[in-house]
Formats: sequence, structure tokens, C-alpha cells
Amino acid sequence: MTIVIAAGGTGGHLYPAVALAREFLHRDPSTNILFVGTVRGVESRVLAHEGFELALITAKPVMGKGLLDVVKGVLSVPIGIWQSLGILNQRQADLVIGVGGYTSPAMLIAAALKGIARVILEPNAHPGLANKVVASFAQRIFLAFESARTFFERRKVRVVGTPIRQEFLMQPTDSASTKQEGQHLLIFGGSQGAKAINSAVLEGLAQLSRRLPGLTITHQTGEGDCERVRDAYRTLGIQARIVPFLYDMPAVLRTADLVVARAGAMTIAELTACGKAAILIPLPTAIYDHQMKNARAMEAAGGAIVLPQADLTGAKLSEMIEGAFSDPLRLERMQRKSLEMRRIDAGEVIVGECYALMGVTDHISQTTRATGG
Repeated sequence: MTIVIAAGGTGGHLYPAVALAREFLHRDPSTNILFVGTVRGVESRVLAHEGFELALITAKPVMGKGLLDVVKGVLSVPIGIWQSLGILNQRQADLVIGVGGYTSPAMLIAAALKGIARVILEPNAHPGLANKVVASFAQRIFLAFESARTFFERRKVRVVGTPIRQEFLMQPTDSASTKQEGQHLLIFGGSQGAKAINSAVLEGLAQLSRRLPGLTITHQTGEGDCERVRDAYRTLGIQARIVPFLYDMPAVLRTADLVVARAGAMTIAELTACGKAAILIPLPTAIYDHQMKNARAMEAAGGAIVLPQADLTGAKLSEMIEGAFSDPLRLERMQRKSLEMRRIDAGEVIVGECYALMGVTDHISQTTRATGG
């Protein structure tokens, strides 16, 4: 069986697809998985690290762009469809999965033209343009949030949650992955980093280190801001782990007591899978403000505090971090409420539905799943 997954651009699109790919391989290790992306996104380095093959097509973004870029994006679609048809012919694909972003439309349309089984995964509370555009070509539409159901044809929709990698659910077997003594803060702004979050952290870092002298920090900065952030920590004499990108998020997240992050759907799914309390700073330029919707859902459940970027200052962020760590009962309650939100069977449900769609009987015996604690 060969499965082609069109996903990329950001970790929010890519990591649910990686989780899904691993679920297919868990069911049947002989499955061939091919990812399709572009040269623009994070997929090249992430998929090389994850051990998956990547094919490239021509596709350009249109949302939030000027007129010239929109024209270029539209003109790239027929080229992308032609390239996608070539990939599907060469690989003899049995299933195509689109996970949003600008690579999905061409591949989903090509799959429809060839009569190949095709599905969409929409991880956000408010669907992106790509998935809404190609929804009519899909046979199944898997959603993470109930609120997204109204945008699609009801008979096609399954609300299943966001697929997450099983590593988030497994108990660590090595001492490096286990929770250490003391308070640990994880800061990350998504796969590409977040300069606004980085700047606010640096602005309030001296105050935070005075008030919480035993606090340890892991800070993912993004590729473009790493040296600036490292220099600031070094100047203040504050020890921290500062990296441009976190490949082993399950291990890192397990060590955190509190997380400062954006509010992408994948981030919410991973936080809740591990039962982590969070201060969420939604990306204000996210299409349809979907990150704010994601964040408010977690806040309403009691697992997070939302800090809009318009209100973000170093002093405000430091006060919120200090407030969370200074009230252990509140922090523990947030962690418990976060864990109650998690949904860990999305990958299994999606793969089962895809097998049914393809008319494949799943004879592969499944191993016992780790459910966490």
C-alpha cells in the first residue's frame, strides 16, 4: 500500500501528518509513505529527521499576500496538479491525505482526477482556505474541533481530534527524559519561532530570575532569532537551554511544569496529551484568528491562560509566569484540566476510516497503547 501525504509549511501542518504516517506504519510496517511539500517550509529538515521521504512540487501561498503574489499562487496551481499527477502515476498511490497548507489543493485535485481515495485532515478550530477550497474533492474530512463542522458537508465529516505522535503518550525509559527536581519553564513559538515572544521574555528575564532564582528554562527561538536570544541570556548571566528548533518535543515537554507558547492546534494537542499548563499567546496574524479560538478553548477548560499579543510585555509575561509558579495548587489544577482535554485516539480512528474507504481489511494485530497517567 502506498500513501501520499500533502503537508508542510509549518509544524502545525506537518506533525499531525507525521503522527498519522506512524499510525499507518504501526498497522502495517510494509506501507510506503511519501510526503509532498515545497522548498519553502520546514518539511525538508523535519522529515529528514523523522526518516520519511519527501517529494517537492510547485505551490505558493495566497492568503495574506499582495495582488502579485496571489496571481503567482493561482498560476502555480495547474503546474502543481501536473506534478502531482506525475507523482501519483509513478508511485501507484492508494490514498492521498491533505493536511491543509498550499500543497494540499494540487494533490487532492490530482487524486480526484485519477479516482484515488482521498481525505482531508483539518487540525484547527477554524478551517484554512486550502481545505475549504478542496473539500468538495475529498471523500472524508477529519476535524479536530467540533466548531469546524459547519464549514463542510456533514456526511463527509468525522470529528476525531488531532493525531499526535505516540511518543507523547509513552513513559520515558531514560533519565534524560524524566522530570527533574525544581521548576522548569518551556518557551517556544511554534516551528518557526516567535520574535514577539522572544523579545517579551528577554525584556522580563532579569525580573523573572530575581523572583524565581531556581527556575530552569528551555527556550526554542526559531532559526532567525537564536543568536540574539543567546546573547541576551549570556549578558544577564542566566543559564538556559536555548535552541533554534526542538526535534524531540515529547522528551522536552515532559520536563516542563509550565509552557509559554503560541496556540496552534498541534501545540494544544501536545500540551493536553502531556497534561501541561500553559500561558498561550496566539499569533494575531493567523488566518481567521484560529489560534485565538484554539487558545480560548483550552482556557475555558481550565488548562491555560490566554495573553493576547496586543497586551504582551516583558513585565506582564513575567508576572504571569511568577503567579503560576507561586501557586502550586493552581498550577496542579491547570495541569489536571489540561490532561482532561486530551484525545489520544485520533490517529487510530482516522487510519481505520481510511482503510474502510479503500476497502482494505485491517488484519494487523495492534499492540497495547500507552495511555499516560
